[in-house]
Amino acid sequence: MDFEMVMQELEALGKERMKKIYIGNGAHEPVFGVATGAMKPIARKIKKNQPLAEQLYATGNYDAMYFAGVIADPKIMTEADFERWIEGAYFYMLSDYVVAVTLAETDIAQTVADKWIASGEELKMSAGWSCYCWLLGSRKDNEFDESKLANMLDQVEKTIHEAPERTKSAMNNFIFTVAVHYVPLHEKAIETAKAVGPVEMKRDKKKNSILLASENIQKEIERGRIGFKRKYVRC
Repeated sequence: MDFEMVMQELEALGKERMKKIYIGNGAHEPVFGVATGAMKPIARKIKKNQPLAEQLYATGNYDAMYFAGVIADPKIMTEADFERWIEGAYFYMLSDYVVAVTLAETDIAQTVADKWIASGEELKMSAGWSCYCWLLGSRKDNEFDESKLANMLDQVEKTIHEAPERTKSAMNNFIFTVAVHYVPLHEKAIETAKAVGPVEMKRDKKKNSILLASENIQKEIERGRIGFKRKYVRC
């Protein structure tokens, strides 16, 4: 399938209801409103195709950009490619669920994520923290530096309440993810969640959200999910 065919198929799969949901979350035109599950048959035909993924991502169309992440070949993407993608990610569903997810399947994931976390830019920081969440949820514990992650928990505790709004959400999720998926720091993450307490996240045109990592961690403890790892990062 070539670029034109993929764009035509995505447009045909668009639904007004999904489009409204995406726009309500921060997407802007152009957007078709394709449910992510509806993309799977096209993805099965294409498998991985980095040149096509680059063409789709460059359109600025939300659905095409999302699908680019589905068919991207992370193993051949460079740091420069990811920098270009994060610059194009104009809201959190792209930064955290397309760029960060794709980055998490590479060997340069932590290096790039560390730079983004230190950038001071809201969506880069959000993508960096989110990338660690995808990594921790899928890779073995021995692939991480425990002291580094402990320092990151300390950083979250000190800075989360003053962080940009989307970064707050990703940092809160990082506490939760360490507690649930990274056994060596389970107890420390629980203590961090308690110390942080409720985190208020302001949202445009919507009621503010209150994030509370400790409650969500407790639910996973009760479900017996501590130490669980996903087989794949991308669906």
